[in-house]
Amino acid sequence: VQLQASGGGLVQVGGSLTLSCAVSGQNPGGHSVAWFRQAPGEEREFVGAITWSGHNTYYADAVKGRFTISRDNDKNTVYLQMNSQKPEDTAVYYCAAPYSWVDIATLASAPHARGVMQFWGKGTQVTVSS
Repeated sequence: VQLQASGGGLVQVGGSLTLSCAVSGQNPGGHSVAWFRQAPGEEREFVGAITWSGHNTYYADAVKGRFTISRDNDKNTVYLQMNSQKPEDTAVYYCAAPYSWVDIATLASAPHARGVMQFWGKGTQVTVSS
């Protein structure tokens, strides 16, 4: 499975931006997908995840209520809509696919969520400017 995040850019505080993650390879619609972000000097952290069906989503507390993950399996694309953005949202954003045995409902509280991702895409930079 290959993943590629895109759509990053510069946005003002309080603004909105939507990232896309194109999924390709074997059975692209059959994988849950997670979003992570990494700010300079910080560890890569979990942002949120969506099941392969799109019926269930899970979010880190830092973004809950502001970010929304969705997917269009006809287009093999997962989206991360970011609203009410804050300077602390500045980071490189990555999409990833977990190992098939991972329960993504547990990722938000997992200390090493990035360690159970099987596939990673290249990141896209998001900068929130005040």
